[in-house]
Amino acid sequence: MTKAYDYDLIVIGSGPSGRRASVQASKFGKSVLVIDRHGQMGGVSVHTGTIPSKTLRETVLNLTGWRERGIYGINYRVKQHIDAQDLGRRVGKTLSDKVDVLEHQFARNGITLMYGSARFRDPHTLEVTDAQGDVQHVTGKSIVIAVGSEPHRPDHIPFDGTCVIDSDGMVKLDKIPRSLVVIGAGVIGIEYATIFSALDVRVTVVDQRDHILDFIDRETVQEFVHQLRERGVNFRLGCTLDSIVMEAGQPVAILDGGRRVRGDLLLYTGGRQGATADLNLAAAGLTADSRGRLKVDPDSFQTDVSHIYATGDVIGFPALASTSMEQGRIAACHACGYPVPPAPTYFPYGIYSVPEISTVGLTEEEAQQKKLPYETGIARFRETSRGQIMGETAGFLKIIVCLQTHKLLGVHIVGEAATELIHIGQAVLNFGGSFEYFIEATFNYPTFAEAYKIAALDVWNRMTPRQDGEPPAIAPEELSPERGAEGAAV
Repeated sequence: MTKAYDYDLIVIGSGPSGRRASVQASKFGKSVLVIDRHGQMGGVSVHTGTIPSKTLRETVLNLTGWRERGIYGINYRVKQHIDAQDLGRRVGKTLSDKVDVLEHQFARNGITLMYGSARFRDPHTLEVTDAQGDVQHVTGKSIVIAVGSEPHRPDHIPFDGTCVIDSDGMVKLDKIPRSLVVIGAGVIGIEYATIFSALDVRVTVVDQRDHILDFIDRETVQEFVHQLRERGVNFRLGCTLDSIVMEAGQPVAILDGGRRVRGDLLLYTGGRQGATADLNLAAAGLTADSRGRLKVDPDSFQTDVSHIYATGDVIGFPALASTSMEQGRIAACHACGYPVPPAPTYFPYGIYSVPEISTVGLTEEEAQQKKLPYETGIARFRETSRGQIMGETAGFLKIIVCLQTHKLLGVHIVGEAATELIHIGQAVLNFGGSFEYFIEATFNYPTFAEAYKIAALDVWNRMTPRQDGEPPAIAPEELSPERGAEGAAV
């Protein structure tokens, strides 16, 4: 006799992966319950992570007139005095709209939503405690753990929510600091450091590593760091944090060797950890690692208990909203008994800093490690007509191409719209296309997308042998979209 469960699928968490898992299961006609402990839909992504931080970035770029400074000068401002209320107003409106959309999505898909803290009683049973302390028990045939992550808060860091904060506190500031110290040069630290630098806040970034963003193509990072240094961002790399003390109402970071870095506000970004501490995983037969993360099968996202899945930040890298959504979909399909095609080989990575960075495929360093014969091509945004119209003086798009097959190996972009432009390269990579596609394609004009054509022509110049009767190489100064297209047709 088959045991009856309250729901076919229970999802713990309503972040990107949890939402995608629940909607996918509902499309299969399954009964679905989503449990969220925050009292509002969306999870960390909507309330303290992705959406508010990216909204904050867009607000800063708009109010400061950042995108127009290349034309009107560094003193150009849309709003002369910008305060925390200006930033918070747009964040609040965006979050409210996002929650409304998500609630409507759940309603039209017949998904049941329950607010409260979930805790395993056994592998199929969850105990849910709501804000009033009332307890309810629910059972599920399959369960997806999509609880996300939370900032890592070491005991020796004197967090006070005012002067020393974690990343959650950056979207809740009551005033804009004059100076900011960021401990940790990972993605989150770099994003906030550059956003506040765009507000003309004096920023110092401290990290024990000698290089930032080691997983990004080295030349791309060098271009990025050069732009930041030019606008006054200070880097203290290769420095270990010994302690944080308060002096005259300001936090001071004491580094190894006695070096001191002072600021009005100190942001500590020491990574994130899975929010699994209160789930009573042992009752389900599961164990998390030291950072609260769960181990899963990379193809199905099953944990060690076959009917329990884990997706999103709680399983660690890459911890992107985009990949988390796909993980949730795959887990739901597997749990509901539906076949899932293999995931694409390449997915894009986006860093919403100022300027943006986005990357897909192999870095130049990885191509060297694999001993692949390759060539690179670069298009400076200032070479594009769109870049000239917008006053872009920096930023580039770089492609990496296999010399033997001419196939695209990787794309790396730093500059305006990088996270949008990357998808063109992603599509060509996943379809196994060659760099000649960019030469032969017709792009809207004027657009930043034309940088693909310019970069491809740069590769063509470097890798095509010149013999009598063949067309001459195209000079770099001629690599405008109009002349580049003519050169390719010769």
